Amino acid sequence: MDEKCELLDTCGFFLNFKGNTDLTIISWFGLFCENYENSQNCERKKIRTATGKPPVDNMCPTGKIID
Repeated sequence: MDEKCELLDTCGFFLNFKGNTDLTIISWFGLFCENYENSQNCERKKIRTATGKPPVDNMCPTGKIID
């Protein structure tokens, strides 16, 4: 089954960085965004679920803030 995170269409990180060619960002997409099961470990998703609001767009799925 090839399910992706259900929040991709509204995820500021994914939308802002999806064209980026940085290997770290591409790896995060593959690990978290494009795998529903792993997306449950996404720090962005955890914050959004807990607060009802998305985190800042430059926060990656691991919780790190990209400058």
